[in-house]
Amino acid sequence: MKQFIGDKKFYKMVLAIAIPIMIQNGITNFVSMLDNLMVGRLGTEQMTGVAIANQLIFVFNLCIFGGLSGAGIFGAQFYGQKDYKGVQHVFRFKIMIGIVVTALVEMILILFGDPLIQKFLHDSSSVGDLSLSLMHSRQYLMIMLIGLIPFTITQIYSSTLRETGETVVPMKAGIMAVIVNLLFNTVLIFGLFGMPALGARGAAVATVIARFVECGMIVNWTHRHVEENPYIKGVYRSLHVPGNLTKQIIIKGTPLMINEAAWAGGMTMLMQCYSVRGLSVVAGLNIASTISNVFNVVFIALGSSVAIIVGQLLGAGEMKKAQDTAGKMIFFSVASCLVIGSILALISPLFPKFYNTSEEVKHYATWFILITAICMPQNAFMHATYFTLRSGGKTIITFLFDSVYVWVISIPLAYALTRYTSISIIPIYFVCQFVDIIKCIIGFILVKKGVWLENITVSEERI
Repeated sequence: MKQFIGDKKFYKMVLAIAIPIMIQNGITNFVSMLDNLMVGRLGTEQMTGVAIANQLIFVFNLCIFGGLSGAGIFGAQFYGQKDYKGVQHVFRFKIMIGIVVTALVEMILILFGDPLIQKFLHDSSSVGDLSLSLMHSRQYLMIMLIGLIPFTITQIYSSTLRETGETVVPMKAGIMAVIVNLLFNTVLIFGLFGMPALGARGAAVATVIARFVECGMIVNWTHRHVEENPYIKGVYRSLHVPGNLTKQIIIKGTPLMINEAAWAGGMTMLMQCYSVRGLSVVAGLNIASTISNVFNVVFIALGSSVAIIVGQLLGAGEMKKAQDTAGKMIFFSVASCLVIGSILALISPLFPKFYNTSEEVKHYATWFILITAICMPQNAFMHATYFTLRSGGKTIITFLFDSVYVWVISIPLAYALTRYTSISIIPIYFVCQFVDIIKCIIGFILVKKGVWLENITVSEERI
C-alpha cells in the first residue's frame, strides 16, 4: 500500500491546491442548488425549462474548458520551468481561442435555440406543459447568453492562475460571485423589496450579474499583482504567439477541445435519449444532477490538482516523481469518493422532497441520486486517470478514452434502451452509468504503462 499512500507533506501539497478549488466549486454548486430549489418552487415547467437551457450552456462551458485546457497543458509545464514568457504566449493563445468559441456558440444559440430546446420536450408522461417549458427555457437562455463573455474572460484568467499555482484568488472571486448570485436570485425570482417577480428569468439575470462581478475581481487582482504574475506584464501589447508554439498547441490542444465539445454534446445527447420518457424524467435528472454536482466537487478538484501538480513535475523533468504522485492522487481521489458517495446515498430520499413537483418526479430523482452515489468512486477513478494522461499531452488518447467512448458505447446503448425497449428508465440509467467501468480498465492500463510521461515543452522553439 506504500505506493498508493503518501506522507503528510504529500497530502499537504495536494490539499493546498485542491481545497481552494473544492471550496470555489462547492460554493458555486451549492448556490446553484439553492437557485435550482428556488426555481423548483415555481413548478415543474419552470424547473424543466431552466434545466434544458442549462444543458445547452453546459456544452459551451465545456467547449471553453477544452479550448483553454489544451493551451493550459503547456502553461503548467512552462511554469514548472520558470519560463514566464512561455506562460504569456499561452495566455495570448487562450484569448484568441476564447473569442472564437464564444462568438460561434452565441451565433448558434441565437439562431437555433428553439429547435435545440424542442429536442428535449417529449409528451410521454402526465407531468408538465410542453409549451410553457419551451417558453421558460427560451427566456432563460436568451438572458444567459449575455453572461458568456464575462464567463470566458474569467476562465482565461482563472485557468492561468491555477496553472501557476494560484488557486486562492479564483476561489475568493467565486465566493463573491455566488453570494451576489444568491442575493439577486432571492430578490428577482420571487420579487422581494419592490422588485418584479421574474421567476426563471430572474435566476438568469442574477447569474449574469454574478459573472460580471467574478470577472471584474479576477482581472483586477491579476493586473494589480504583477510581481506574483510576471507573465501578465505587457500581455496586451500584442497578441503575438510564436508560430511553432501555436502549431504545437493546436496539435496537442485540438483533440482536447474536440474531446470536451464532443463529450459535452454526448452528455446532452444522453439527456435527450432519457427525455423521450417524458418531462418527469428530465425534471428528475435535473434534481439529481443539482445535488450530485455539490458532491462531485471532490473528485473534480482532485482531477484538476493532478493536471497542475503532475504537469509541473513533467515540465521540470521529474518523471519518476510524477508517476509516483499520479498513482497516490488517483488512489486518494477514489478513497475520498467512497466516503462522499456514501453520504450522497444516505440523503438521496430526502433532497427531492424540497421541490414543488409531482411524486413521480421525486421518485425518479431519488433513484438517479442513489445511482450517481454508487458510481461516484468509479467516476473519481476515470476523472483522475483522464487528467493524468492529459498532463503529459496525450490528447489523442484522452480523446479516444473520453468522448469517442461516449459516442460509440454510451449513447447507442441509451438510444437503443430508451427507444426500443419497455425497460424502466431507472435500470436504463444505471446500466448507462455503470458501463463506464470499461473506461476505468482502459485508464488503469494506460496510466500503468506510463505512456503519458513526457515533457512536451522541452524541445520547443518558442521565440
